Amino acid sequence: MGFSSKKKPNHITDRAADALEKATDSNPAQDDPVPGPSSNPSTNLIINDILLRSVGRLSRLTVEKMVLGRQYGSQFAKDAVENRSIVHTLAAYGVTKVATKSVPGAIAVSSALALKVLFDRSQSRRKARRSGQKVLRKQSQEDSAV
Repeated sequence: MGFSSKKKPNHITDRAADALEKATDSNPAQDDPVPGPSSNPSTNLIINDILLRSVGRLSRLTVEKMVLGRQYGSQFAKDAVENRSIVHTLAAYGVTKVATKSVPGAIAVSSALALKVLFDRSQSRRKARRSGQKVLRKQSQEDSAV
């Protein structure tokens, strides 16, 4: 359970899972099998994990393309989202992990994002927009390293 050896849930996902279990289970004292097509609960957990990650990735990519596509056009948005470097992808993954593991991590990431927004706003609008567009153009090229 969460980050401590205590039996009490201490992570938001533990608390949410326990609340959902209480709300949906008619007999919470009895363990239920992991739902899925296999009789092996480990296989069902892997299947559920793959499905959740796939749906999450597809929805994230769709939203990113939609947000960029409104301003830059759908083809440019597709190229920019799909041609990210492995460094960009790993950095985003790492920051997300830090932000979701603990409250201090979430505060640190939120503070860093707020500082970046304040920095961008302190520059002239034209300069900030030009800088962002330059990165996106470079990222949309297949052979880019951004």
